[in-house]
Amino acid sequence: MANPHKSWLIGPISLAAGGTLYQQIVDRLKREVSEGRLRPGDILPSFRQLAEDLLVSVITVKRAYEELEREGIIYRRQGLGTFVAEGGQDRSCEAKQKAARELFRQAVREAGEAGLQPPEILELVKRIIGGK
Repeated sequence: MANPHKSWLIGPISLAAGGTLYQQIVDRLKREVSEGRLRPGDILPSFRQLAEDLLVSVITVKRAYEELEREGIIYRRQGLGTFVAEGGQDRSCEAKQKAARELFRQAVREAGEAGLQPPEILELVKRIIGGK
C-alpha cells in the first residue's frame, strides 16, 4: 500500500476553476488513477483529511468519493479506509474517453455553428493535434 497522504497529487481546487468542487475532486482523482499515479490498492485520505488538505467540506469529499465508488474506481472498507479498486484504471480511462467524446461532439457542433465545413473542422483538428 502506498502513502495514505496522496492528496497533494490532485492539487488545489477552487470555485474559480469551473465546475463544482466535488466534480473537480472526482475529475482529478480519475486522472491520477487513469495515468497510473494512483494504483490499485493505494489508500486514499479519509474524508476528513482530504477535506482539510483541500480546504473544502467533508460533505464535498464524501460526495466525490461516493461517485467514484459508484463508478467502481475506488472502494471503501469500514474501519480500514478508501482504496483504489482493481480495474479502477480501466474504468477511469473509460470515463475519461466518454467525457472526451462528448467534449469533441460539442466542439464539432460549435465549429459547425460557426460556419466551418467538415473538411475545415478536420484540418483544425489536425492542427490542434500537431500543436499548431
